[in-house]
Amino acid sequence: RRAAFLYEWLSEDTLQVPTRIGGNYVDVIDNTKLVAASADRAVKVPRWRINDNLPGTRYFCPTIVKSDATIQAMALDVPQLFQSLTNEFGEDLLQRAAVWMTLRESKASFAIEGEADHASRIERFADVIARRTGHGDSPLSDTTLAQLQSEILGKRTTLTQFGLRQSPVFVGETVRYQDVVHYVAPPADDVAAMLEGLRVFLGRTQGQSPVMRSAVAAFGFVYIHPLADGNGRVHRFLINDILRRDGVVPEPVILPVSAVITDDSGERRNYDRVLDEISKPLMQEAREHITFTSRHTTYPDGVVSNFEFNGNEQLRPVWRYLDLGPHVVYLSNLVKRTLTEQMREQSRYLRNHGRARQALKEVVEMPDQQADRVLRSIEQNNGELSNALAKQMPILSEPGVWAEIIVAVSLAFQEDPPVDSHILDRYHPSRPAGKEL
Repeated sequence: RRAAFLYEWLSEDTLQVPTRIGGNYVDVIDNTKLVAASADRAVKVPRWRINDNLPGTRYFCPTIVKSDATIQAMALDVPQLFQSLTNEFGEDLLQRAAVWMTLRESKASFAIEGEADHASRIERFADVIARRTGHGDSPLSDTTLAQLQSEILGKRTTLTQFGLRQSPVFVGETVRYQDVVHYVAPPADDVAAMLEGLRVFLGRTQGQSPVMRSAVAAFGFVYIHPLADGNGRVHRFLINDILRRDGVVPEPVILPVSAVITDDSGERRNYDRVLDEISKPLMQEAREHITFTSRHTTYPDGVVSNFEFNGNEQLRPVWRYLDLGPHVVYLSNLVKRTLTEQMREQSRYLRNHGRARQALKEVVEMPDQQADRVLRSIEQNNGELSNALAKQMPILSEPGVWAEIIVAVSLAFQEDPPVDSHILDRYHPSRPAGKEL
């Protein structure tokens, strides 16, 4: 009965049903071995007397094997880790840090794509993250996705329309005037049905591990690559969006996961490696079907390309039924590092900065903006009073004033009360994800 159901599900052919089919209803897949639809989302199929507990559709149904590693990864207690931060630093400081961390996530997301120096684009994406994370309709609906892409890219773009692409796309680079392809995305005609499969997955796994759901949403999206431009930023946006919608990260906090990737060369390699889990074996089959022609085609979405690919039939099973277990493990480690290292270190810095500002103002009264400038100068000039600062604030040159400021600021940055033992380890950019000290 399972075989008959799966044959029809995969092929869309209809088998002749025997006159009488008996037996109790059985699940299509074993939910102790694979991620399946939540119990209340399974659908009874009287035709074969089975419970359809597949988490997706025939057009997109990722596989996650419940190995020891994935079970542990899915069990990550994000609220508990966040509560540890709150206990140490206080809710007010974390709320104040939210804006800074959102900007940090935006900048790092561009850095992953090799575009870290575009201030206006970074600020625009930060604004999108702050406004849209966890709000409104699902970002995977056609309309919302088009709006999201439009806000991320802005008005200056060669695209003639936003939303689902109408052109072929590949991920690659140009080396010595030669196009190098790292990944071929599904054909444009398949994208709508695949995105619907991803939406179904999120609907049918409601109540399950937020980390698992976040990983499937983010990495499933990037492998579908449904947009002509902006896929990488939306992919990383989805990590925070699903965690927020599933109620494990409170508003307005944004986890700067991209910052952990960019700050740590080992973590960046891990990120590339987990993407290669799908792209490398896929490209072994795809490479012989790729052609760059002398003729360029202009597609309805404004993309002009000479890329052609004729291996869709061979690759559809890979695109549709991805093994995303390694991606769940990776994201779980990344989220854990973000909460216990990156956010803790930045929260500690912001707390100490506030103390230093107050200590400075105990020596010389000044507005917060000027105090912050003095603190930046101390850091940039190794504690020496710069001529520019002395000229702008003559009081700093009076006998003993600068020395008193340095002592007060130094003490402020040295004062750190004891913290919970499980978050004592500081941020170590050279340490691979998930590896203990």
